[in-house]
Amino acid sequence: MSYLDATQDLYKAAALTPDVGLCCTTNPIWQFPGLSIPKIMQEMNYGCGSTVSAQDLVNNPKILYVGVGGGMELLQFSYFSRQTGGVTGVDSVDEMLEASKKNFKIAEEENDWFQSDFVNLVKGDALALPVADESIDVAAQNCLFNIFKMEDLKKAVAEMYRVLKPHGRLVMSDPICEQPMNDALRNDDRLRALCLSGSIPMKDYIKVLTDAGFGTIEIRAKHSYRVLSPNHYPTDELIHIESIEIAAIKDPMPADGPCVFTGKTAIYYGDEAYFDDGAGHVLMQNQPLAVCDKTAAALGNAHPQIHISESTYHYNGGGCC
Repeated sequence: MSYLDATQDLYKAAALTPDVGLCCTTNPIWQFPGLSIPKIMQEMNYGCGSTVSAQDLVNNPKILYVGVGGGMELLQFSYFSRQTGGVTGVDSVDEMLEASKKNFKIAEEENDWFQSDFVNLVKGDALALPVADESIDVAAQNCLFNIFKMEDLKKAVAEMYRVLKPHGRLVMSDPICEQPMNDALRNDDRLRALCLSGSIPMKDYIKVLTDAGFGTIEIRAKHSYRVLSPNHYPTDELIHIESIEIAAIKDPMPADGPCVFTGKTAIYYGDEAYFDDGAGHVLMQNQPLAVCDKTAAALGNAHPQIHISESTYHYNGGGCC
């Protein structure tokens, strides 16, 4: 049995019998005005963060969500879309698709604005999406891609890139891990399916995205997620796993490399009213400006009276690249 087969079996069981303690279940339950999320969707909430952000969901976007779970984020996306077929949910597990379909009927009873046909549920594989090229404005996945081994991860990201329109957004939440893991952990198919042993360092995760062609990367949140301890797992040391929320934007790749925002700011504190580096970056006196890591490095060398903050791993837009 391959690790993908093990994942299929795990989530088939989770669809038939909701498992509140399975995998992640730490996804925020955003309660927007007029939105009621059925209890069953909350019980089948197998994410590790959130991919739903109002800043991404303007102008009636066409949305793709891969790995439907109990349908909670599909419902949340529909709150902003509210159009027939505005949200497409793709999953390879028949039982999960059927469970989501039933959950949407409950959502219709609890939300007078929601119609089940707002969501188009499709049987499909993240490695070969049944979606047309450049047809999607916002694509999302929550705690799915970390399950994939590297070659499959590259395929899944390439598929998302293919279906996105120019300047479209891939919004994700996944566990990451900066510590090395031993082979016993890496090769345990169930631990990988449980969103634990497939976690990779952030820089490797970002590199997969930029290698696929995404020109702008935003790290929107980073927080503690799990530990693998010697008394519970086959490891000699405590391994800390974190979760990140990240957006990859299908912008053209800059000639000097991708723009990666990790929450850094630049503050000019010199004697003039502002500092202009001549490259499109103007810093007003003592006003923080959000900057990508590449620009932060350049500004740090451009003037002795510019303070560059450390990465906060929290970025919500604005600033300069």
